Amino acid sequence: MSITRIIASITQFISEAAMRIFGPNDDAYPEIGVQPFTGDPYKKGMADYW
Repeated sequence: MSITRIIASITQFISEAAMRIFGPNDDAYPEIGVQPFTGDPYKKGMADYW
């Protein structure tokens, strides 16, 4: 493998990484907004039993 091919592969690797970092997001998360709290309220006396 010649020096030019090694440099070309390194350059391609770095440029693909930069494109992935600085490119648009490809996340498929749904936009659901804020979720209501459904847990138990804090009780000071119950904290000692954890």
